[in-house]
Amino acid sequence: MYAKLETRTFLAMLVGVSIAFALLMKPFFGPIFWAIAIALIFYPVNQWLTRRMGDRPNINAMITLLVCIIIVVIPVLGLGAALITEGMGLYQKIQSGEIRPGEYIDQVNRSFPAIQAFLGQFDISFGELRDRVVSVFVGGSQFLAKQALGIGQNTFQFFLGLALMVYLAFFLIRDGQKLVELLIKALPLGDERERLLFAKFAEVTRATVKGNLLIAIIQGALGGVIFWILGISGALLWGVVMAIFSLLPAVGAAIVWIPAAVYLAAIGDVVPAVILTVYGMVVIGLADNLLRPILVGRDTKMPDYLVLLSTLGGLVMFGINGFVMGPLVAALFMAFWGIFIREFGNDTTGNMPERATGSAKDD
Repeated sequence: MYAKLETRTFLAMLVGVSIAFALLMKPFFGPIFWAIAIALIFYPVNQWLTRRMGDRPNINAMITLLVCIIIVVIPVLGLGAALITEGMGLYQKIQSGEIRPGEYIDQVNRSFPAIQAFLGQFDISFGELRDRVVSVFVGGSQFLAKQALGIGQNTFQFFLGLALMVYLAFFLIRDGQKLVELLIKALPLGDERERLLFAKFAEVTRATVKGNLLIAIIQGALGGVIFWILGISGALLWGVVMAIFSLLPAVGAAIVWIPAAVYLAAIGDVVPAVILTVYGMVVIGLADNLLRPILVGRDTKMPDYLVLLSTLGGLVMFGINGFVMGPLVAALFMAFWGIFIREFGNDTTGNMPERATGSAKDD
């Protein structure tokens, strides 16, 4: 009896200390998560270096981390800085009246009155729709301006998080396999289930970051290039916006280039409008269909509706990290229920199967 009390007390304290530690790490959630993502994505590079250079964990991990910094971290920082600069310029032009989003929409309405008649069939007021679009446009520029101001005021915190991410990534690349084995021994889920869940975690993280993010960057770059060639102002800004929307299935970069093509047609630039439409459908659109199966793989791809819902939910719950965290939570949800159905679904007696009640060593 006393032994059971000791065990329960220890487990209760273990849970309490674990929750306290999680709350302690909460301010650093972003750097920790991205350090884990970097370690998962670049771990094959570390393995390749180990085969070529021998078992030199510190040197191999450092070279791997330098490769990551050169090809990922530095370009992302440069792109983010350029985006914020473009957004600040756009916000200032809107405030000064140089850019009037409402006039662009009115121009489209005057050139294509059939649009208002079409919306009227569904009891949709064009005026209300116009006001909402303008509000979203202005709100987006204000958001970028606030982000620029926030980064300027919290420069030390930003670079502290960046340094922490790089620091943790080094140790995770070097000791990641040992940490996974330690977690498998510590968690009371059964080794087979734990390995399956860790594999799913790594699979979805790689697919989302390496595949979806790379595809979004390609689509955004293609969109920005055609905007620059056609002389559309803010090509860099709109390219980044297209990259962001490319992360969302059923939405994609078309939410940016279609209105641009419509506006070009409305002001009489028919040839650029046709070029943008054809380019968007053939080049930008097909980039997703051709590259996603190669970079992500058909076996790891969740249904589009689940990716859309989980991504939107992740963005609401976790902020910018949500475009990875949302699909990851959804994938783990499916993995847990898959294990449950496989192991318990056929049991009609109500008893736990032998495999579920066995020890980790038995599994």
